[in-house]
This record gives sequence, structure tokens and C-alpha cells, in this order.
Amino acid sequence: MIQIHSKVKKIERNIIEIRRDLHKHPELAFQEFRTSKIIKEKLESLNINVKENIGKTGVIGDIIGNNPGPTIALRADMDALPIKENSDKKYKSINKGVMHACGHDGHVAMVLGAAEVLSKNKEKLNGSVRFIFQPAEEGAGGARYMIEDGCLEGVDEIYGSHLWNYQHYGTLGIKEGPIMAAADIFKIKIIGKGGHGAAPQGCVDSIVIASHLIQSFQTIVSRNTNPLDSTVITVGKINGGNNFNVIADEVNLEGTTRAYTEKNRQLIKKRMNQIIKGTEQLFNAKIQLDYEDGYPPTVNDSKCTQKLLNSAKKIIKNGTYDPYLSMGGEDFSYYGQKIPSSFFFIGSLPKNKKTMSVPHHCSHFDIDERSLLVGSSIFVTLIEDLLY
Repeated sequence: MIQIHSKVKKIERNIIEIRRDLHKHPELAFQEFRTSKIIKEKLESLNINVKENIGKTGVIGDIIGNNPGPTIALRADMDALPIKENSDKKYKSINKGVMHACGHDGHVAMVLGAAEVLSKNKEKLNGSVRFIFQPAEEGAGGARYMIEDGCLEGVDEIYGSHLWNYQHYGTLGIKEGPIMAAADIFKIKIIGKGGHGAAPQGCVDSIVIASHLIQSFQTIVSRNTNPLDSTVITVGKINGGNNFNVIADEVNLEGTTRAYTEKNRQLIKKRMNQIIKGTEQLFNAKIQLDYEDGYPPTVNDSKCTQKLLNSAKKIIKNGTYDPYLSMGGEDFSYYGQKIPSSFFFIGSLPKNKKTMSVPHHCSHFDIDERSLLVGSSIFVTLIEDLLY
């Protein structure tokens, strides 16, 4: 049973219209100028204190209650993806090669909806609410820039959400502990010694070495980590060789590693280095590893998560609260490294669609817009439970 908050229900049209407008005008990381302007104007119309140009294009808004108490932050990311939209919706993207293919337009709409409701009950607040609208979640780590510009100053707890097409409307994904993975990137250059394909003696075949490395990396997952701890090593790109009968003297690999714990994250990096050094000696080659730390794991604080679950159960009663977990990364993790936090998923699979038929980051991505009301309702209820 779904019980949308009565005050959110009254502004349903506002929330949906904001989402559709943003969907029609998507902007890439650190280019969210129109989006930021709309957010700023909306918050100011609600008499919410606004600071702009936080973390480059970010916006924060504060409702300061009449009574003392903690400051609770609600976060939404704003950026879109470099994907051409394949849709017949009236609100499809008009920006060539850019679309909201991950639901960030909805995240903004849900938090703005919560802000509209909460702004009308300022006198009831025993504390303050901070609304954080963050740029560049899709790979550029906008959360770090927001933190550097002081978005968490004075904040006691922070909560965030993600519309989630891997779950049906009317379900939620809430759990303490790891909920999204660390997401790192690596590049490898293998330098061997080329020659004729018919005379391999005296050559150092970079393609054979690349094959050996790829296979060896998989043993890190299968033999060095606990099978109950999720880890992934993916080589997603191979570039090398010039002709069918030429032994390649150089091959380049690119890939990603994923882990739910910092321990496994560091283990993967250590073992990759060890395997590379051993492979250099085994094949008499030179191998260069460029390993880039991406987002750390997103780990939910147990107390914050219990508070969130208690509030969520008032909106989705007797529902499903187990998350469909993935090895995706999320820069909300940076907030959680600084203060207690909790991040949750809102089932948003469009009506009459099968799971995985409208995945995130695809050209035909869309959501069940009823999920926007669920998100706003949970945020409003959470603040009422914590600060009223």
C-alpha cells in the first residue's frame, strides 16, 4: 500500500512539470547553468536562503527553523549524460546528444518538491534543512567540489536517493552498510618486441601477454576475495596489433574495478600490481599500470538508515524494502565519509515494463513518474520525524 504525503499530493503537477522541463533541457557535468538557475529561482520563490556557484554549478538552499536543533541535508544530483535520446515523449531532450538517462532530473524534482512543502512549515522546525543540488555525479565527482566549497558545514546528517528502474514502482531499496561499490579505473600499457608472425622466436608478443594478464586478473576475484563479498574486474578495451601476420610490440588495456568494501578495493589494486610485476619477469616485457581511484564505496550509517526506513514505511506500507544491488558507483559516498548518511533506491520502472527493459544509461530511459511523489513524500516525512 502506497500512502503519498497529503501535502506532496497537492503539488503533484508541479513536481512532474519540473522533472519534464529538466528532462527536455539536459545539461552535462559542470554545464548545468540552466538547471541551476531554475533551482535557484524556485528556492527563492519559496523564501529559502540560497547560495549558488557551489562546487562550480551547484546550489544549496537552507530553511532555518525557529527553534534550535540539528541540520539535516537532502541531496540531489543534476547532470545528464552524453547520449542521444530515442523517445517519442513530448518532453524528450532538445539538446543534441545529451539526455537524462539516469533519473537525475527526477532527483532534482523530488527534492524541490520536498522543499516546497517544508518551506510552508518553517515555524515547526526544531533545527534546519539544507537542500544540496550537486553537479557532475556522472564520473566527475561533483560531490567533492561541493564539500570543498562548504556544503556540509554545520550539517549533522545527509540523505540521498536514486530512482531505480531495476525495481518496480511501489518498492524501495534501503539497507545499512555498503549499498554501492567503489568504482576505480585502470589503464595498462604492455611493451614487448614485435616481429614476423611466422617467426615468433626472439619476439615478446604483447597480445599473448595481454591475454595472460586478463585471465590472471580474474583470479583476484575468484581466489583472493571472499566469495560472499562482491568484487568485479573488467577489462573493457583492448587496443593493439597492426596486421594478421605481425606480432604486436605494444598493447593497451583499459578497464574498471568494483568493490563494496575498502579492504577489497585495496586488495585488488595490490594484487594487480603484483601480477603485473610477475608477468613482466615471466615474459621479459615492460608493463605500465596507471590506476586511478574513483568513487569510494557508498556505505550507509546504521542509525541514519533506521531513521530513513521508519519514515519510508509510512509511505510504502507493508512493502518491499530490499534493494536490487549493483556494482555501480555513486559520489554520494564522499558525503558519507564526512558525516553520517544514508542513500536509498526508489523503484521507478515504468508501468507494464519488465525489469531490465528500460535500464539506466540507455537511449530510451524513462521512469514511472508516480515514483517522484514517493521520493518527495519520504523526504518530507523524514524531516517531519526528525525535526518536528
